[in-house]
Amino acid sequence: MHRASAAELKDQIEAERLGTPFVVVRDGDDRQRIVSLSGERLTVGRARDADLSLDWDHEVSRVHAELVRIGGAWTISDDGLSRNGSYVNAERITGRRRLQDGDVLRFGATTAVFRAPSAAATVAETALAEDVPDATLTATQKSVLVALCRPYGDGGAYATPAPNQQIAGEVFLSVDAVKTHLRTLFAKFGVEDLPQNQKRVKLVERALQSGAITPRDLREETGKG
Repeated sequence: MHRASAAELKDQIEAERLGTPFVVVRDGDDRQRIVSLSGERLTVGRARDADLSLDWDHEVSRVHAELVRIGGAWTISDDGLSRNGSYVNAERITGRRRLQDGDVLRFGATTAVFRAPSAAATVAETALAEDVPDATLTATQKSVLVALCRPYGDGGAYATPAPNQQIAGEVFLSVDAVKTHLRTLFAKFGVEDLPQNQKRVKLVERALQSGAITPRDLREETGKG
């Protein structure tokens, strides 16, 4: 699976700040595209006039699926339009399904991510992140944070934060020591009260958005021989 570069992640964060739902997809040239869901309906297909045209993917039907806003929620519908089906979180859908923030969609061989950010929550998070200056981090904390964010410097679509074992190997600490430093970082960046499965991703987002970690940090050598 591809990983997002730091620049691409920042583009996603900027889209989140607007508060409008959007879809993130990579085109045939492996470039990230962010498609805003500002209307009431978005068609997906290989046809060039589709709202989300996947004309590089021959497994996608000319008219493959559609995303429709119903009330305050976005839904996806295939209704037999496609030859190969549409999938949400690896499950083939039949009829219409309500989408949740973070759902992974698949049309043919193309994967996309549905995002439905809250503008108010995202602005508050960004303001908090911007209040965390680089100077408040010790050298070890910054090393741990850089290692956590390292996968986002490699380029690609869907990065995930580095696991504790990988961080420990890069910064020459025990896994327990890494966990201790991460708990401190969670508190410093205001994510300690989030669900466990969200803390690491939000920490990466806030570190990059605030400038505490820069793309240059992620490109630097780890110093290992």
